[in-house]
Amino acid sequence: MSDDSRTRLAVLGSPISHSLSPRIHKAAYEVLGLDWSYESVDVTEESLAGFAKELDSGWRGLSLTMPLKRGILPLLDSRDSVVDTVGAANTVLVGENGELYGFNTDVYGVAQSFRDVGVYSLDTVHVLGAGATAASVIAGVAGLGANRVLVSARTPAKAAGLVALGVDLGVEVMVDGWGVVPRSMEVPTAVVSTLPGGVTVPDVTFEAKSTSVLLDVAYSPWPSALATSWATVGSTVISGLDLLVNQAVGQIRIFLTGNPSEQLPDEPAVVRAMREALHSR
Repeated sequence: MSDDSRTRLAVLGSPISHSLSPRIHKAAYEVLGLDWSYESVDVTEESLAGFAKELDSGWRGLSLTMPLKRGILPLLDSRDSVVDTVGAANTVLVGENGELYGFNTDVYGVAQSFRDVGVYSLDTVHVLGAGATAASVIAGVAGLGANRVLVSARTPAKAAGLVALGVDLGVEVMVDGWGVVPRSMEVPTAVVSTLPGGVTVPDVTFEAKSTSVLLDVAYSPWPSALATSWATVGSTVISGLDLLVNQAVGQIRIFLTGNPSEQLPDEPAVVRAMREALHSR
C-alpha cells in the first residue's frame, strides 16, 4: 500500500524535457488524491548508476525511456517475469531501504491499447522496426493470441533476439529486410510501427491498410504519415498517446500498490483525466 512519506517520482531519459509523462501522471495523482510530485530528469545511460545510487528515502518510483530500460537491469534488486521475458524495464519501484524493483508495463500498454478499440484477439502481426520496443510489442500481441509476427528490420541480423523471444512466447517470428514482405505472408490483422516520429516507413500494401489495425507508437508529429494513410481508407488507428497512457496506468498501479494487475480506485476516471491532460495547455 501507499507510504505517504515517499512522494517523489520522475521520468528519466535524455533528452527528456519534451516528455508528456509528467502531465498525465500529475493528472492521475490529482484524481487519486495523492500529494505526489512527478518530474522529468535528464539522465543518460552513463549517469544512470550514479543517479540511482543517490536516491533517498523520499523517492517512490521511476519511469524510464530508452536506452535506460536496458541500462537499469544490472542495477535492479529484483524484477518481474515480464522484464526477464523482454529484457527491458520501464518502471522502477523504490523500496523503503532503497531497493530497486523493476517492472515492464509497456507489454500491458500494447495489449490494452488494442483492447480499447475493441480488438481482443490477433493472428498475424507486422512489426516495423526491430529495437527494444519491438520486443514489448511482440510480447503484447502474443498476449492477444498472435501466433505469427513479421519484423521489418534495417539490419535483420541484429534482430536475432526477437526470434528467440518468439520461441519463448510460442510465436513464429520472421525477420526480413526493410520494406520486404514475403509472398507467403498473409495479410496481417495488425501493423505496429515502433519507429521514431518523422521516420519514413516502408510501403505497406493497400490491402493491409484496408483490413488491418494500425498501432503507431510515435505521437510527435501526429498524425504521422502512416496514420494518415490508414485513416484515409477508414481503418482503425491507435496512437502512441494511447500506449503512453496505458503503460502509465500500469506504472501508477505499481507506484500505489506494488501490483501491476491491481486496478486503481475509480480507474476509468483516472484514465479520463490522463487523456484530458494530453489535450490541455
